[in-house]
Amino acid sequence: MAGARPEAHIARTMVSTFRLYLLRAAYLMVSVFLVTQIWPLLFHHRPWSLMHGVAVCLLAAMAPLMLLGLRYPLKMLPILLFELTWKSIWLAAIGLPLWSAGHVDADTWETIKACLMGAVIFPIAIPWPYVFANYLTPRGDRWRGPAAASAPARSRSEATAA
Repeated sequence: MAGARPEAHIARTMVSTFRLYLLRAAYLMVSVFLVTQIWPLLFHHRPWSLMHGVAVCLLAAMAPLMLLGLRYPLKMLPILLFELTWKSIWLAAIGLPLWSAGHVDADTWETIKACLMGAVIFPIAIPWPYVFANYLTPRGDRWRGPAAASAPARSRSEATAA
């Protein structure tokens, strides 16, 4: 990694054991909820509206991905970022307007509580320096052109020495 700042390399690779356990706790929390509350709906339900069925199936599909996060907490960060994003959007676009208009029923209140819990816990558990170093600051993958060689890329100094 010629020319790379050492602190960038550390942020890209180092996440404390404590932070890994926080991530695993977040994945486990979501998994338990999805397996106990969403999966039973797939087997015992009344006819659903189209979008309700889509939402339940999307949430059910997240359960095995969250369980995979227990084994690979850093590799599965995008699914946790997705979870944080949709909950934040729901709170801002649906929950807050309903609450400010005084139209929150018991089901809506339960959804608000669940989304708020995720919107508070996930930003604490997510290793933000790792996210920035691995997802936002590196160059993106190529859009077109020939496939990269199967051998690892060599630095400029290695290429000129060969």
